[in-house]
Amino acid sequence: MGKNPVRIVIYKKYLYRKEDKTMEEKSFIYLDHAATTAARPEVVEAMLPYFTENFGNPSSVYTFSQKNKAVVTECREKIADSLNAKSNEIYFTAGGTESDNWALKAAAEAYASKGNHIITTKIEHHAILHTAKYLESKGFEVTYLDVDENGVVKLDQLRQAIRPETILISVMFANNEIGTIQPIKEIGEIAKKHGILFHTDAVQAYGQIPIDVDECHIDMLSASGHKLNGPKGIGFLYIRTGLKLRNFVHGGAQERSRRAGTENVTGIVGFAKAVEIAFCTMEERSQKECMMRDYLIDRILAEIPYARLNGHRTKRLPNNVNISFQFIEGESLLIMLDMAGICASSGSACTSGSLDPSHVLLAIGLPHEIAHGSLRMTIGDENTMEEMDYVIEQIKEIVTKLRAMSPLYEDFMKHS
Repeated sequence: MGKNPVRIVIYKKYLYRKEDKTMEEKSFIYLDHAATTAARPEVVEAMLPYFTENFGNPSSVYTFSQKNKAVVTECREKIADSLNAKSNEIYFTAGGTESDNWALKAAAEAYASKGNHIITTKIEHHAILHTAKYLESKGFEVTYLDVDENGVVKLDQLRQAIRPETILISVMFANNEIGTIQPIKEIGEIAKKHGILFHTDAVQAYGQIPIDVDECHIDMLSASGHKLNGPKGIGFLYIRTGLKLRNFVHGGAQERSRRAGTENVTGIVGFAKAVEIAFCTMEERSQKECMMRDYLIDRILAEIPYARLNGHRTKRLPNNVNISFQFIEGESLLIMLDMAGICASSGSACTSGSLDPSHVLLAIGLPHEIAHGSLRMTIGDENTMEEMDYVIEQIKEIVTKLRAMSPLYEDFMKHS
């Protein structure tokens, strides 16, 4: 080997010491699984042969490549089964954002002769909101539904928003910031009753909670591999049989001519393996994550004054904790948590560079000053209760320090 051999860095787990409230290992605790997740070792192992040995293009006619075509078909069937869908209803994409774009743009174009009205919500991911704005520039009308203080869509408002020219309803299955799970089955029933297409962005929910596209009357569904310990750069759009949607990427005949481009066999294999593991372990993993989630929420709300939970208390993703702390800036909290070896966020990773408060928190009625002090922690299967204890102690200490430097907090305490 040369002077600079390749080094593989193994990030060690924190080992919390309750007696002196310290960590034995100088590493980090990862609590941002809503942003992305690490690929499981089994996923990486499944993918490796398709980088070097089984590298054939599935569209080629010779035997070597046709084996990969069969592998892609098998993966498609595995993913379809997880949704109670048909394999020919799964179209592989580069991720959730592409799937969301495809669903809205293709539906708008295909059904423009019927109408030009789309309904969505104020708390959608920007992949939906920015696409909706784009469609408005093309002459479509979009209604952005309000949500209640827990982030739940108001079904009466949805019914009232429907017009004869409404062609599509798009409501996310569960919110990426506050974790609230929407009444998707009821929304699907409303859409079906009025003959309107129903799309759901299930990027955060898929692999976390059970989803049945038939039971929920879902016509299109977006998902992404890297949110459930699969690889980045791979996702899918479920499109119910019979929907007349245009091709999204023009070129070859891949994905039944709807999404051209050489199939990402490596990513598809990894995604399918991640799906297999996620759905086999869902019940046990959900119980564990819910236990840690509720432990975090209960202790923080009990031990830190002027803190509030964002999102529905029980109808939320098993791994999501979103709390706002008055009189502090969320950015300062994140920086100090990072210094303590804790990875968390203030909201969507796609808007982490923005100085504006979360559009989701504003939509549930939080004033700007409280929305700015929000913290999102999303738990993974590898996290432990010992880590939760350390995280809570660090948050308590940091919030106390930040409030001690806050003129607003000082003034509030003088007059309280």
